[in-house]
Amino acid sequence: MLVAAAVCPHPPLLIPAAMGAAGRGDAGLSDVGPDTVVPADAELREVRAGSVAAVAGLLAAGPDLLIVVGGAAQSAVYAGHVTGSLRPFGIPAAAGSAESGGPALPLSLTVGAWLLDKAEEKRARGAGQPATDRPPAEFRAVASGLPPADCLRLGTELAGLAPRVALLAMGDASARKAAGVHGAADPAAERYDAEVAAALAAADPAALAALDPALDDELMIAGRAAWQVLAGAAAGVSLLGRLRCAAAPYDVSYLVASWDSAALAD
Repeated sequence: MLVAAAVCPHPPLLIPAAMGAAGRGDAGLSDVGPDTVVPADAELREVRAGSVAAVAGLLAAGPDLLIVVGGAAQSAVYAGHVTGSLRPFGIPAAAGSAESGGPALPLSLTVGAWLLDKAEEKRARGAGQPATDRPPAEFRAVASGLPPADCLRLGTELAGLAPRVALLAMGDASARKAAGVHGAADPAAERYDAEVAAALAAADPAALAALDPALDDELMIAGRAAWQVLAGAAAGVSLLGRLRCAAAPYDVSYLVASWDSAALAD
């Protein structure tokens, strides 16, 4: 049964090593000089902090199983030792069990694994001791074009894998915030993102289930399939929603949310 969920975006820029000056303060993750100027620094920091907090909330819910779901070219299941690398994007960063030689994760799940590592570090710092109680994790890539009915069915299946399941849905909202001109709003993208943000704030799986996959390409949506897997997992479950962050650095919309059976204080 689903007991907690989080929604986070998966841009490579969420990793401090990709952000140059924006990564300063995250020791060991950036070797960029102090005079480097990075646009949208504040917004990206907000998205990162909100994402780490949301994933920490999943760990705090005490799940028996944590499932990370994200869009990819094709569906796949990754369990046990996994590794993710951002080197294909020119970023010297890795996540998961990078030394294990396990299967390589797609971008969405690589960022999800990185967030899980950072959330665990945050919990360990708060407790003043190393974290040793991370629940088993499973990573699920979902084909970006998977029809809603199949996404919902998969979500129902995942929610039944353990008595207490926490789900992290990785996905970006619209990348069409500007219609050909930087800063010029695309009305259709604005409406879509507002609808998703409202659904996440209200923990409304029915609203996520109703998202039209025909808009994925038109509005450059990367998160629809993962959000609809969440909708299937949350059907019939009463959860409280919290929209932690809604930002659009570089004219791409990033939404961060938490769903839980009780309000979580950070």
